Amino acid sequence: MNQLDAAVLRLMRDVGERVILPRFQNLAQHEIDEKAADDFVTVADHEAEEMLEAGLAAIDPSLAIVGEEAAHANNGVLDQLSHDCWIVDPLDGTHNFAHGKPPFGIIIAQASGGECQSGWIYDCLSGRFCHAHRGKGAFVNGERIAARTTGENPPVAAISRIFLTEEQRALVDARLAPFYRLVDIPRCAAEQYPRLALGENDISSFKRTLAWDHAAGVLWLNESGGKAARLDGSAYRVDEHDKPGLIGASSPALWDEFAERALGD
Repeated sequence: MNQLDAAVLRLMRDVGERVILPRFQNLAQHEIDEKAADDFVTVADHEAEEMLEAGLAAIDPSLAIVGEEAAHANNGVLDQLSHDCWIVDPLDGTHNFAHGKPPFGIIIAQASGGECQSGWIYDCLSGRFCHAHRGKGAFVNGERIAARTTGENPPVAAISRIFLTEEQRALVDARLAPFYRLVDIPRCAAEQYPRLALGENDISSFKRTLAWDHAAGVLWLNESGGKAARLDGSAYRVDEHDKPGLIGASSPALWDEFAERALGD
């Protein structure tokens, strides 16, 4: 673990211990709000983002900061995704957190020219720390890891139906359900990506591909030897966050098989 990784871990751990965990299962109703239907935000999200922004500015003040809550308040913040920037999800899994249950975590990415160069994912409850740098492998708690499948037949697919249309749900049932064991998603990218490399899930598909949710996880999964890419196989870019559709898999072969079935004729 290099100095940057150590500094980011210290910051994430500090934010988790000082801001997030004291609020877990301890939120008043007025401390929970909805940005949109079923899209929650809490006082912990705002406070964590403020603390993360201050900490990241101290680590590297030359980088712009694109925080989820700042972008929600001012859409113009998203313009920075095409430049050198930090990308921050201060509390990933807010829906779970607001309902007093895990999983939830903190996600930070560093991007340049629209591509994620480094990513860090921190589980506030367990302390699990996933990190990756482009071309340098993927790590969990400082140990390099290689993605592994579940080994199950049929493979395990975590597919969100939350944001799908009725037609899309019907396609899942027709094209995918016969070939996979479908399981619920954790509603937390900070948990979903580790599941894909650590032998719990084989496949996951995402409709929404917001940069703060996916930049770090996509890089980490690819660096582990799994595969995350757009439906057509093209690379995920952080400055195309509003483009729908993304598949993650514990191996390139499983990715190819799933993509062929999902797209159909």
